[in-house]
Amino acid sequence: MSRARQPPLVTGISPKEGAAWTKVTIRGENLGTGPADLIGLSICGHNCLLTAEWMSASKIVCRVGPAKDDKGEIIVTTKSGGLGTSTVSFKLIRPERIGILDQSAVWVDEMNYYDMRTDRNKGISPLSLRPSNPLGIEIDKGKIPQKDMELTFPGMSGDFTRENFSATWYLIENHAGSSFEQLKIAASNLKKQATKKNEGSLAYVKGGLSTFFEAQDALSAIHQRLESDGTEKVEGSMTQRLENILNRASDTADTLFQEVLGRKDKADSTRNALNVLQRFKFLFNLPLNIERNIQKGDYDVVINDYEKAKSLFGNTEVPVFKKVYAEVETRIGALRSLLLEKLLQTPSTLHDQKRYIRYLSDLHAPGDPAWQCIYAQHKWILQLMQNCRDEFISGQRGALDLEGDTRPSALGRLSHTASLKRGGSLRTPRPSTWRFETPQQVQFVEKLSDVVIGQLPNFWKLWISYVNGSLFSETGEKSGQVEKSKKNARQRQNDFKKMIEELTNRLVKLIRGALLPTTLPQGELSLYGGWENKTELTGAWLTQIIHTVRLGCHDALSALEIPNDLLQVIQDLLLELRVHCLMVTLLHTTEDVKRLAEKEDWVVDNEGITSLPSQFEQCVVQMLQSLKEPLEIKLGEINVRKLPATVNALTVPRVAQVFINCLDQLSTKRDEDMDTSHNISVDLTSPDRFSGIREGFSPTSEQRLLIILSNCQYLERHTFLNLADHFEKHGFTGTEKITRVSVDAVRELDRKLFDAYIERRADPIAGSLEPGIYAGYFDWRDCQTPTGVRNYLKEALVNIITVHAEVFTVSKDLVPRVLSKIVESVADEMCRLMQCVSSFSKNGALQARLELCALRDAVATYLNTDSNSSFKLALDALPQLHSGADKKLLEELLNKFKSNMQLQLTCFQPSSIQPVKR
Repeated sequence: MSRARQPPLVTGISPKEGAAWTKVTIRGENLGTGPADLIGLSICGHNCLLTAEWMSASKIVCRVGPAKDDKGEIIVTTKSGGLGTSTVSFKLIRPERIGILDQSAVWVDEMNYYDMRTDRNKGISPLSLRPSNPLGIEIDKGKIPQKDMELTFPGMSGDFTRENFSATWYLIENHAGSSFEQLKIAASNLKKQATKKNEGSLAYVKGGLSTFFEAQDALSAIHQRLESDGTEKVEGSMTQRLENILNRASDTADTLFQEVLGRKDKADSTRNALNVLQRFKFLFNLPLNIERNIQKGDYDVVINDYEKAKSLFGNTEVPVFKKVYAEVETRIGALRSLLLEKLLQTPSTLHDQKRYIRYLSDLHAPGDPAWQCIYAQHKWILQLMQNCRDEFISGQRGALDLEGDTRPSALGRLSHTASLKRGGSLRTPRPSTWRFETPQQVQFVEKLSDVVIGQLPNFWKLWISYVNGSLFSETGEKSGQVEKSKKNARQRQNDFKKMIEELTNRLVKLIRGALLPTTLPQGELSLYGGWENKTELTGAWLTQIIHTVRLGCHDALSALEIPNDLLQVIQDLLLELRVHCLMVTLLHTTEDVKRLAEKEDWVVDNEGITSLPSQFEQCVVQMLQSLKEPLEIKLGEINVRKLPATVNALTVPRVAQVFINCLDQLSTKRDEDMDTSHNISVDLTSPDRFSGIREGFSPTSEQRLLIILSNCQYLERHTFLNLADHFEKHGFTGTEKITRVSVDAVRELDRKLFDAYIERRADPIAGSLEPGIYAGYFDWRDCQTPTGVRNYLKEALVNIITVHAEVFTVSKDLVPRVLSKIVESVADEMCRLMQCVSSFSKNGALQARLELCALRDAVATYLNTDSNSSFKLALDALPQLHSGADKKLLEELLNKFKSNMQLQLTCFQPSSIQPVKR
């Protein structure tokens, strides 16, 4: 079983070479378990399964088919073993073909000639029976283009059946890779063929001598048989039947060669007739020559022959000449109709148009073919532009792109025509997915631009040639035709101007319908609109459209020296597109800035800011880059910045105000509106005091206020200044006003948020002082000798330290500003409480002075003028210490307080520690 599953292996074949249908014996291993197991057999790539006869697991007999390959492997396929392999190969010998007119002593298999006998009503040309390989060696086709061969061998041919045959051309074309030894063999084969032809019938007899002997023996045997039977002359006898068969064979042979011999006789008679008419062969051959040259496109030859015939036989009185010349006129009339049809056919190149006009002029065609061509081109371009719009609107454009543009639409024919010749595309090559990513309107405008710049330049050049008469040769005999052309052009100048105006107006209306439908009259929306369901374009796409219209349409047409008044409608369209692009870009940028609040992740960097300011700056920079093309001023264009519709949009910093409002909304967002999937991790006892705010947390409302305050400072100090530089680089004026208004707005938000934060943090600390002072029914007039600072003051300091830690975690730069305000509030509250006490005992005064001094010394770094004044007023409200013992006790208790709370009070000291980078 394991051996049966092994693939077949062919190890031998006998014979190893032979012609088609040669019977061969294949030997090998695992060639199948039976005839049903053999499912495939190929020799030299040809399937030989039909003739295969399975003998055993090691032997198969079959016939070799007419394979394409001259040499190949023997592959056996079985159900049990699958596809097999081969260690030997078979060489297929190609038999030499014998033509139907060649003598042969043996029967020739006519299988290979069926392709030449499919039409039995037509004769077989002897040229069709020429040998495909006259040299008798392997053909190695070269890769030299046909055009290069024609240029290298002008007037020659590589076909050896023609009179202008070039042997060098034939060798380069068919045996470029053949070695010198192979060429020597080819020369020997040619000599053999020549010798064989010279030997004639003698060689034929020698080559088929054995066949003659066999035929003689057969005839002798038949004769003896007939004599023995005695029925030679009996009706219906074997002799009679044999005679009938031979007669029919003779008739069939005559029929086979009758057509060839008949054509030969006909050619001889025609040659004799041509000899008789040799003197007037030009005229008699002219109708046929005209027809042939028309088919080949040699219209110049036809015109020259016609002019010659007209001068020689135009006024002849000979009837036969009149009859032939009338036929010539009929052919020339048909040629005029054909040339006019080709002239009006679209699309076509400017070169062809000029050529056909010149031909028609030389043939004295009625009317004005040049103007007819101009009118046809005008209608063609209008139809192309409208078809472009209709295909995009109906959704056919996507189908054309997906199917490879197989339908013969007008735009499809245009794209496959070499008539555009614009000297290269205006746009860079795009990726294969471009059509599925670009909005339909953008594709439409670019396609429409391609149509305009592909057709309108040739249309304009055709008119210029019509005006200056260069459509016709500047020769003396044609000067009258030139003057006639110039005269017609002067009369039709206004008509052509209207054509150009109609084309430019159609272009502008089609683009308006796709991008600015509100600028079209209501009655034209059905013809040029219909884009309501398409994607709304962003500023970037509008910028690309402006670039396409400006460079691809206006500039390309201006380069043709078309008058500016005819292109003014395109200038007006460009102005409206630029304004529209500017407004859309500002609107989309404003919307993008509004959505920045959703992207706030509250992760601060070493400077205490989040990614929001940089994202805002990036939005504005992208906006300015998008506005570069619309704001650019080309020759003859209006400065968009000076238009009333854009002055307010460009001078008032609306985008900055939107971002400031965005920050304000973030500061007022409630805690329950925030993402609570992550919690803040602030550990004041951790050695890493600066890793409190980590990535992916949800801050409290106070922390949000601090982060936004830090962002506001960064906006004022960096972002707005950077944006001012960008505005100046892009040619904007009045950037000082923009910066000033933006800074004022962000300062107002900063003040508002700072007051809100101080109110939230300072009021609880200041409010806890009075209950802490009078806890336990404390009385300033009746208290014991002070032993230290009481706990309420320590709690207040710890609360201030907590605020310090919260602020420092966000931004070190905010610490002095916030702590100064907190200390000011606490100092003001202590001053109020001390001034409200009616009287102090000696111990009470000492206790109050101790606590005031301890608080003042602890926060000395963050004291300002107001807080210093508050502490001074509070101390002035206390009785003065006159006893040295009291002063000493006060100093000792202060030192004790500072010593015990040294760790806590360290945060109030100036430090050069930088926040750890997160």
